[in-house]
Amino acid sequence: MRLANDVSTPWSYSMFSRLWAQTLRVSSGYCSRQWRRRVKPDPKYSAHTSTFWAAVRYVSQEAGYATKGAALAHEADRVRAVFIDRGLAAESLSVKLPSGETLADAIVDYLGYRARVLNDEIRDNLMDAAEAATLFDQLGKKLKPSCPLPMNKQKGEKRTRAFLTCIVNMLVQRQSAGCTVDYDPHSLVLLTRDNRPEVTLSRRFDGCFPSTTDPIAVWEIKEYYYATTFGSRVADGVYESLLDGLELRDAELALGRRVGHYLFLDGKLTWWQQGKSYLCRIVDMMNMGLVDEVLVGREVVDRLPGLVEEWCASVK
Repeated sequence: MRLANDVSTPWSYSMFSRLWAQTLRVSSGYCSRQWRRRVKPDPKYSAHTSTFWAAVRYVSQEAGYATKGAALAHEADRVRAVFIDRGLAAESLSVKLPSGETLADAIVDYLGYRARVLNDEIRDNLMDAAEAATLFDQLGKKLKPSCPLPMNKQKGEKRTRAFLTCIVNMLVQRQSAGCTVDYDPHSLVLLTRDNRPEVTLSRRFDGCFPSTTDPIAVWEIKEYYYATTFGSRVADGVYESLLDGLELRDAELALGRRVGHYLFLDGKLTWWQQGKSYLCRIVDMMNMGLVDEVLVGREVVDRLPGLVEEWCASVK
C-alpha cells in the first residue's frame, strides 16, 4: 500500500498532477486552465535553418520585441520595411522555403506564435515572491521533503528560501524515489563513450539526472523575485543557456545521444515587466533546438512530475 506522505514511493504523473492542481486551485484561486499550459518547441518551427533565425532575430531587434504590456507580432509590410530600411535584399523575403511558405510569411507566422506563447501562456504562469512563497509552503507541508532547500543570495529581509529551486527539488525528489539525482552539481558535465571522456561542457548546471557523468537531463533555474532592474547578470544568464544548448547540440552530433536540456524560470517583475524581450529570445532558443522545454513559474507543479517519470523510466 502506498502512503500519501511516503516520499520513497513515486506517484503516477496523472495522479500527482490531478491532486495538486485541485489542491492549489482551491487554496489559491488559480484558474485550472493555467495548469495545462506548456512551453514546448513547436515542430513546425524547429526545422527552420539558421537563415530564418537570423531574420527573426534581426526583425525583432529593429521592429521591437515587445511593448510595455505585451509581446509583439509584426505583419509582412513591417518585416519588408525593416529589410528595405537597412539595405537588405528584400527580394529574399519572397524566396520559398522547404515548407512551401515564403520567408516573409514564415517570419510573420512565427512572430505571431511567439507573441501568443508569451501573452497567453508565460505571463499567466509567472509568480511574484509572495505567490512563490505560498506555493513553496504548500508543497513543503504536503511532501515533507528531505532534499536540499537552499537559501537565495539576498541579504536582510529578502534573505529567504530560493523558492523556485526548492519547488523544483521537492517535485523531483517526490517523483524520483529510487533514482539518483544531483540537486547541486559541483563539477562539469562529462559525456563518455566506452568509458572514455568525449565531451566536457563549459559550465555547471543547477541540477543533473542522475549525475554529472552521462546525464539524461540537465537543468538551469533562473529565479529573480527581488531584482529591481533587468541587469546584465540576468541577460548574461540567457546567453549562457544558449551556449549550453549549442554545446549539448554539438555533443549530440558527436555521440549520437541527446541530453535533455530544461530551463526553469520565474519572477513576474523581472521577466514580464522588464524582460519580455529576453523571454522572446528564450522561446527562440527553444524552437532552435537549444532547450528541450521551458517550465515557467507555477507550471512546474503540473509538468515536472511527468518529466521526472520519463527520466526514471529511461534508467530502469
